[in-house]
Amino acid sequence: MEKFTLGVEEEYMVIDPVTRELKSHDQKIVEIAGFSMKDQVKAEMHQAVVEVGTNICRDVSEAHADISQLRKGVSQIAKSLGLQIGAAGTHPFSHWTQQLITPNPRYDAIVNEMQEAARSNLIFGLHVHVGIADKNMAIHLMNTARYFLPHVYALSTNSPFWEGRNTGFKSFRTKVFDKFPRTGVPDYFNDWDDFKNYVNLLIKTGCIDNAKKIWWDVRVHPFFDTIEFRICDVPLLVDESIAIAALFQAIVAKLYKLRQQNMTFILYNRALINENKWRASRYGIEGKLIDFGKQEEADSRLLILELLDFVDDVVDELGSRQELENIKWMLQNGTGADRQLAHYYANDRNFNSLVDFMIQESYVGL
Repeated sequence: MEKFTLGVEEEYMVIDPVTRELKSHDQKIVEIAGFSMKDQVKAEMHQAVVEVGTNICRDVSEAHADISQLRKGVSQIAKSLGLQIGAAGTHPFSHWTQQLITPNPRYDAIVNEMQEAARSNLIFGLHVHVGIADKNMAIHLMNTARYFLPHVYALSTNSPFWEGRNTGFKSFRTKVFDKFPRTGVPDYFNDWDDFKNYVNLLIKTGCIDNAKKIWWDVRVHPFFDTIEFRICDVPLLVDESIAIAALFQAIVAKLYKLRQQNMTFILYNRALINENKWRASRYGIEGKLIDFGKQEEADSRLLILELLDFVDDVVDELGSRQELENIKWMLQNGTGADRQLAHYYANDRNFNSLVDFMIQESYVGL
């Protein structure tokens, strides 16, 4: 069996603990983190965003230890600067017009091209890399894994608020990101050469300068031997991030196993998958998704439990059964969005109290 190594990236809000607003801080956290965490802590386009990324991890328990240490380390540095960090797909009320862009020629070029779409892209995601060396196999796995993107995305929903408004969505983050080109659920490709021809055409015609500017919900990474899942909001709890990472890893391992047995999963049209993605964004786990095999709606929780059953025969070999148990906790207790909304309405719609809650949750388990 393939190793299916893991890499986990989280993007955090940098918060002023007095005003509870996002705080542009000239990337001081990244500067200090460079002494102890090397290149595992990186600046992002907005100064109020800090990204962390694990090393290549052999299994989910190693990824859990690494990402927990990074969250803890960054939070300690933030506190030393009189700041806090929080994990959510959007800040509840800070406005992007008040936040500064990190000085960098790459970011300057993106803002120059994308204009307000880039300046307003003040969002925070969870990215999961699953190792696979064979590029043709990786394309096949990306094609088939697309079907499950809305199911896992529903679990991660953690951005119900935007600019001081309850948006009515459980994840508004993707609605913000949709303004970028080359986002969303990708089409399927015949093989690696088919994908390379697509990339080369975009480069030749001046659309992009390299394949990293393809920001799909899942992609075969252009420079690493990984499939990268990019659809999820960053969850409140580190245990939720790891449960989601374990589920993506199990999906890849299961689909690989089917392929090795000369079986495969049905390739569904992107337009159909997008129907489920919209439902996941709007309702999280509280609504219904479409079971396209049966051509009927079903409770989202039920379909997620069916997904756990689908991958069950690879879980023990991956060593991730304990981490995947947290999926059931999430189904019982609600996603980050559900818990944000519950706190907000239980505390007189007080945004300051909500931000304090989000900060507190972000430190649980560290």
